[in-house]
Amino acid sequence: MDLGIEGRRAIVSGASKGLGRACAHSLAREGVSLAIVARTEAELAKTADEIRRSTGARVLPVAADIATAQGRARVLEAFADPDIVVNNAGGPPTGDFRDFAREDWLRALDACMLAPIEMMRLTLDGMIARRFGRIVNITSYSVKMPIDVLCLSNGARSGLTGFVAGLARKVAAHNVTINNLLPGVFDTDRQQTTVAAAAKQRGITMEEARRAKVAAIPAKRMGEPDELGDMCAWLCSARAGYFTGQNVLLDGGLYPGTF
Repeated sequence: MDLGIEGRRAIVSGASKGLGRACAHSLAREGVSLAIVARTEAELAKTADEIRRSTGARVLPVAADIATAQGRARVLEAFADPDIVVNNAGGPPTGDFRDFAREDWLRALDACMLAPIEMMRLTLDGMIARRFGRIVNITSYSVKMPIDVLCLSNGARSGLTGFVAGLARKVAAHNVTINNLLPGVFDTDRQQTTVAAAAKQRGITMEEARRAKVAAIPAKRMGEPDELGDMCAWLCSARAGYFTGQNVLLDGGLYPGTF
């Protein structure tokens, strides 16, 4: 399927590895020009080279902390007027809520809620003027099925979800869509951290914790990052113009609810 976004411009944050990298790669295969954003310059430059070589796309690496005003300004100065924005942030630390101070909560809110909202504020009007915009927020299945060791993420991402539910309806008439993509258990570095936290909490080995996690997934495997990247590309496509304000679970059937 031709997704109809060749020549569009996209900013993808948290894109040096994991799910963000997969989203950037899938968009690049569709002929989208990219700015990929992460804090680690060397790793980001390596990812940009790999995406260029495999897709032929134009890829601009921008080393910045998207959770800060200075970082957002740097990205939009280097790559103005995006048609597509993929907001993706590495998850906050794992742990019991009793272990976290107010400053920990504020950092989680900055990264997982306020930074995506600010990126929307800074880019939406241009999308409206051009009559095309696609925003995808990579959140987590924990929005619908909270994870006990991820209390910071549970709270911050749920706040973003509520905000998007209202904003998406305000801009839909301008061919601007906003959706949230909720990954389940994907085989990434972040997942290793979550497995390690669960193993420590339960007093078992990491291998035992990983097997237990996979056993709970109806698909009986962890997701591959490229599977999420391709779903993200479709949400960003011209074909998805009637799809907005939704929370899209990609979890191998893990969430047990009907709605």
